[in-house]
This record gives sequence, C-alpha cells and structure tokens, in this order.
Amino acid sequence: MKTELTSFLDKYEERILGQSLNLKLLLSAILAGGHVLLEGVPGTGKTQMVRTLANLLGGTFNRIQFTPDLLPSDITGSTIYNMKEGTFQTMKGPIFTNILLADEINRTPAKTQAALLEAMEEKQVTIQGETYPLPEVFFVVATQNPIEFEGTYPLPEAQQDRFLFKLRIEFPSFEEEKNILKQVIENSFDEKLVAAILDMDEFLRIRREIEKVTVSENVLDYMMKIVRKTREAEAIRFGASTRAGISIGKAAQAWAYLSGRDYVTPDDIKMVSKPALRHRIQLSPYVELEGATVDQIIEELVGSVPVPR
Repeated sequence: MKTELTSFLDKYEERILGQSLNLKLLLSAILAGGHVLLEGVPGTGKTQMVRTLANLLGGTFNRIQFTPDLLPSDITGSTIYNMKEGTFQTMKGPIFTNILLADEINRTPAKTQAALLEAMEEKQVTIQGETYPLPEVFFVVATQNPIEFEGTYPLPEAQQDRFLFKLRIEFPSFEEEKNILKQVIENSFDEKLVAAILDMDEFLRIRREIEKVTVSENVLDYMMKIVRKTREAEAIRFGASTRAGISIGKAAQAWAYLSGRDYVTPDDIKMVSKPALRHRIQLSPYVELEGATVDQIIEELVGSVPVPR
C-alpha cells in the first residue's frame, strides 16, 4: 500500500477510536467509487467518522438532516426568479459536494429519498429539466437508526441496492470508549486540527491505480458463485443482483490495494462479501422466525462455496 494511504489510515484510526475495520471498509468504498449505508444507534460517532474522512481527503463536505417534511429540492436545488435582473437562476443544493452525509435517511418519505438515486447512480442532478454534473469524487454516506421505527420510512430495495456497503457501527470496547471520553473531557479532540493528507488529484490517481488491480478468472468464478448462491439458497427469499457482484469485485480491488497487493485473493472476496450483501438479500420468513440473522446466513453461504486454489 502506498505511503499516503498508510498515513491516511493511521491518522483516521487515531481520530476515530474503536472502528478500525469499518474505517478501512469506508475508505475501500470511496476508493471503489461506491456509497455506504451506516447503521448504528445514536451517539456512536457516525457523523464524526464521515466528517473526518472529508477533512483527511481535503474534500468538501455537506450534511443534510433528513426529516418528514424535507423536499427533493432541498437536496438537489431549485430555480428561482431574480426580480432585480428579471431572469431565472439555479440555486444548487447541498448535494453538490465531494462527501455528502444523508443523516437519518429513513426519516424522510420515498419521494425525497429518490432525489438521491440519479446522483448516486449517474453522478448528475436534474433541476427543472437542466442536467448538472456532480464532482468526479462524489460519495454518499447515509445513516439510519436500527432501534427507532416510529416516524421512519424504510429504504426501498432498489435504493438499498445503490449502496456498495452497509456497515454496522457497534459500541467500542471499554478502553477505547474510555479514551474517547478522555479526549473530549480534556478538550484534546478538535476536528479543525485534522489536516488533509491527500488532495483530490492524488486521490483520483490512486483510484485509477485500483482499477488495474488484477482479478483472476478463478477469483471471478468464486465471486460469481457466491452471488448466485444467494439466489438458490432456501434460507434467502430474494437474492443479490448483478450490481451486487460488481460491488463485491470493485470493493475487493480496493481492499487488496489497501492491503498492499495488486491482485485480488479469495480472502479479499470473503472480507467484503458481508457488508456488500447484507442489505441486498431478504431472508425467508421461516428463517427469520427461527432467529437467524442476515450476517449468519451470509457467513454460512460464503463458507459453503469451495475456495479456489
């Protein structure tokens, strides 16, 4: 792995304690050109995690608090009439940024959620019939609270499929949480002290290098067998789409690069399969009644596919 990315990860882990694996997966996702759905209870540092990523990348950052009365135009922007000049002007919304935090995305209705679809898939936004390109580096991180159901609107399957990963943010260990409290109480944590380690040009250069990471025929077959197995397993009601296979492949390339290799191994596929699949499959009702979780089923499914030599 390049020195810049090593320094990046070290600094990232120094600022966000207790989430090493999720930080590396989050970095893998943006390097792969995908988007991430973060799930975790309030107060576990989700916003700080995303804001610090933007600071370290030297990119622009916007946060949108999703609410039931949020309108699509509040995200994308709108056209207004300038009475002084007698012309219509386009006011671009907060979506025009490098890193967008869609906070509590499941608190807004499907119509407003859908305002993100074109942007996430095509990196462009249409305002009053006019199409505007988004920055080349455009990364959406959406958060949702798993324990709060009142006043929420679950994300449609089609929109969940647009996210490369779904990451679960767990509570840190005792010592890690103690260190977090110590930093805050002693006022030794200041996000303004986070200096950029990469710039956008360097980041795009690294992304182009990742596209050259080799995926052998055997590893490609292994990856496809995992995806197709989700459509055949009795425990799964709806399996993963072709987009899921693409997501696993691109994420595995980024993970391999971060691990210092220019080729993908079966272990890379295993590492990214769970976060890439957990939001894309639905369990059969009888499996849910038995108390099985999506992660357990994915682990069993991946373990049942022979690893290529």
